[in-house]
Amino acid sequence: MSKTFFPEVVEFVPASSPHPPHTQYKVCIGMEEWNATFVPVIKVQMVYEGVVAGRRSPSYPLNSDDHSRVNDAILRLLAQHFGSNE
Repeated sequence: MSKTFFPEVVEFVPASSPHPPHTQYKVCIGMEEWNATFVPVIKVQMVYEGVVAGRRSPSYPLNSDDHSRVNDAILRLLAQHFGSNE
């Protein structure tokens, strides 16, 4: 399988229970190949025991602040990304 996503800036956010221990959200800004064209994207992936969970979509437990902490990470990465491109 060929690589289609190339992260430029990354931040890991710990996931709350009931996710398994050591679960993280990998929040990235990078380039992703879409139909032979590279598009700048924000990508959030689930990480279990240090391994990205492929096509498994991120899930935010309703009894947690995970969605807020992931959003805060996105805002920090956007500031970092656009700050470095000026």
